[in-house]
Parts: sequence; C-alpha cells; structure tokens
Amino acid sequence: MSISKWSAMAAVTLPKYGADISVDTAKVIAAAATKECAAHSWPMAIAVTDTHGALVYYEKMDDTELSQAAVEKAAAAALYKRPTRAFYDVTAKAGPFMLTMPGVLAAPGAWPVIKDGKIIGALAASGGTGDQDDVCAKAGLAAL
Repeated sequence: MSISKWSAMAAVTLPKYGADISVDTAKVIAAAATKECAAHSWPMAIAVTDTHGALVYYEKMDDTELSQAAVEKAAAAALYKRPTRAFYDVTAKAGPFMLTMPGVLAAPGAWPVIKDGKIIGALAASGGTGDQDDVCAKAGLAAL
C-alpha cells in the first residue's frame, strides 16, 4: 500500500465509543441476524461483543459449527472501529501485512454496533460465505 493511501486511511475520523451494549440489546440484534440467516437457510453462529471486544451474547443455530470466528470477528470490529470486510479488502489488495495486526480476523461478517453516533459494541455472523455473513450481520444492525 502506498504511503498516500495509508495516510488517507489514517485521516478518517472514526466514531467514538459510547456505553457498552446491554445484553437485552445484544439479544435483539442477534435475533434479527438469526432470523435473516434462517430465511436463507444459512446456519450460522452470531456473536455480540462490547466496545472492548468481550463477548456479551452468543447464539449458534442448529447444524452449524461452534464458531470462534464469530467471536473473533466481532471483537476485531469493536476494537478497530470498522467492519471486518475492510481488513479483508485491504489484505486482498495489499497482501498479508494486515494479518500481523493483533486480533484481526480479515474476513467479512462483522460490524460495529453504532447507537447515537457512538460505537456500543459489535455484531458478527459466521458460518457462510463472507457475503452471507455480511447479509446476516447487517440485518441484525437494522433491528437497532
């Protein structure tokens, strides 16, 4: 990646952190994500973390693997304040340098949860393709 592109990325203003997501809110967005997955017959695991990447809620649909990837993707989205697709896209274009960042799982499917303009946690879906994971996670966010 060129220095000018890196500088442009660094200049982006990211949202600030707010109060951590509640378990009740985590359940609402996880239920919406799970409903979307079920509508497509995509069995997945859904993870919601707080702003520090600590697990708040986890749900695994029947006939899917126990997915630590969902937890790790949600933590990366919370800690680095961006969807994990951003890491995937950079890695695909610039090579594996991105994989050296602690706690980064460069796979689509996780998004920061933003309420009142502040990050309160993150939501991830895992078990399908990256695009399927993103569809389910975005459906969860839409429930907020």
